[in-house]
Amino acid sequence: MKHWVDTYDERDWQTTTDGTIRYALLGLGWWTIDLALPAIQDSEFGEVTTFISSSSEKAERLADENGVDHGISYEEFHNGEAANAFDAVYIGTPNALHLEYAETAAELGKAILCEKPMEATVGRAEEMVEVCEDAAVPLMIAYRMQTDPAVRRAKELIEDGFIGEPVSVYGNNSQPLLEMNPAKDQWRLDPDLSGYGTSVMDLGIYSINTTRFLLDREPLAVQSQMDSHGEAFENVPDERSGTLLALEDGIKMVTTDSQNAHSDTQLKITGTDGQIDIRPAFHGKAKLHLSRNETTITVEQESFDAEDEMREEFDYFADRVLTDSDIVPDGRHGLQDMRIIRAIHEAAESGDVVEL
Repeated sequence: MKHWVDTYDERDWQTTTDGTIRYALLGLGWWTIDLALPAIQDSEFGEVTTFISSSSEKAERLADENGVDHGISYEEFHNGEAANAFDAVYIGTPNALHLEYAETAAELGKAILCEKPMEATVGRAEEMVEVCEDAAVPLMIAYRMQTDPAVRRAKELIEDGFIGEPVSVYGNNSQPLLEMNPAKDQWRLDPDLSGYGTSVMDLGIYSINTTRFLLDREPLAVQSQMDSHGEAFENVPDERSGTLLALEDGIKMVTTDSQNAHSDTQLKITGTDGQIDIRPAFHGKAKLHLSRNETTITVEQESFDAEDEMREEFDYFADRVLTDSDIVPDGRHGLQDMRIIRAIHEAAESGDVVEL
């Protein structure tokens, strides 16, 4: 099996070594400040010049603390203030607020990197795609797993025939949300801000999108069950969710997700000749557990975590924008995930198979 894992072409997507993208970071929560900011600072093609938040006071304070030139409010952003200071906008707000900031960024002619899921509903995601296409501005959805070296290596192995023909996929993503943030009124538990629910929108999307990326196959139909038990989850339907997806070429996929469970992430792809088990998969240093012909080996990433994945994600985005090249996880790619998630919720509510 040694020849399957000896070689790996890092940054196989890179097409340039020149240029810089100046970012405005919008939505200054812990994810943006603790992960996105240092990822860009460590990147090859990016720098942060502008912070955008709910008030100019907050934005200016955080800008001063982090050595960023400009701090402006959302209103000032909508009015075009400091627009000459940045080339692209990273949108890291709650889901249901993405569209309004993407609209302004498009009006300003700025490239857009929008966190996933791209919006709260399919309709609003469709509007975002139309707005960006009409303005001819690049739109990328922030699927950091697509630039994770372990995932990209897995994709190479699948394309090289390591597992033979793909047969089945199992994905799980769970975390104890209230241990991470005890506030019961947080936006992930508010359907007006999160969208269709909480576990599939926030966690299940990882298994769904990473599988689409790895196999280059789309779901054709879904069956689903979901329920909520805890008081904090009474306004969302999917504290716990389980889904069966029928993919192209007869591939079957099962996903389970929960915002109120022990932390665990896994994505296992089984084929006619072998298996690739990415575990942990989505949070932490991903490991590849490879099995073929009665032999199993583990390939570890010693120093690659979410911040590094985001560094690669930002550099991929910058590379595409600087060279005016096609973006793989573009708005229409993100829109497909939104349609899949909507179908999962419709299937759980109706008890029927929902076709895509």
